[in-house]
Amino acid sequence: MALGENTKAYETPNHPYQGERISEERSLLDRYGLQNKQELWKAQSELRGYRREARNILAQRAQGDTEAVEGEEFVSRLQRVGILDEGDELDDVLLLDVTDVLERRLQTVAYRKGLGNTPNQARQFVVHGHVTVDGQRVQAPSYKVETAEEGTVEFDENSPLADELHPERAEGNE
Repeated sequence: MALGENTKAYETPNHPYQGERISEERSLLDRYGLQNKQELWKAQSELRGYRREARNILAQRAQGDTEAVEGEEFVSRLQRVGILDEGDELDDVLLLDVTDVLERRLQTVAYRKGLGNTPNQARQFVVHGHVTVDGQRVQAPSYKVETAEEGTVEFDENSPLADELHPERAEGNE
């Protein structure tokens, strides 16, 4: 049994109504085409986990308990996923924002590459199986696209959307 299999993948906000937080969440949902706030809360929880791990490594370094290898592996993992840039270090993990995590979702990468005219349309193309990553069809809009895979995000060759003249593609190219 996997660790945390029976636990939620996210934490809900502490207070149910905070107008400023709700309006921020709404703008992020609209900007990234998320279906509901749970998807946003999952990304926020993922970010909290990264920050927690970075703080633990920094605390162990301060005590002299650990080698630099553990921190380097963590940073290289975040760089491979594309959350950190090449020159970033462990301290930069604490400066990350939830948008850094949301930018790595397949839905967002497909939209940024122009596969969809809107984030919601990109999500629909992913869910309906029109988008492949490294030749494999991926139907999860929340799939984390690694930087090495980013160039391989494209329409499935068997998809009708692969045709440049498809009506859904033509309106964005005019």
